[in-house]
Amino acid sequence: MAVPKNKVSKARRDKRRSSHWKLDTPNIVACPNCDAYRLPHRACRACGTYKGREVIAAKEAE
Repeated sequence: MAVPKNKVSKARRDKRRSSHWKLDTPNIVACPNCDAYRLPHRACRACGTYKGREVIAAKEAE
């Protein structure tokens, strides 16, 4: 049975664990139609296009 030889401090333990819980920043790409930033593989909120065709109604500029 594995038994620790010495006590591991909270700081050392938490430093080791911290690298597994970090969140990654989402990739952001420019829309080829209107150059607005959007998430990949999703329809553009600004112009409503996905893969060159309109899939949702675009919001009108007010």
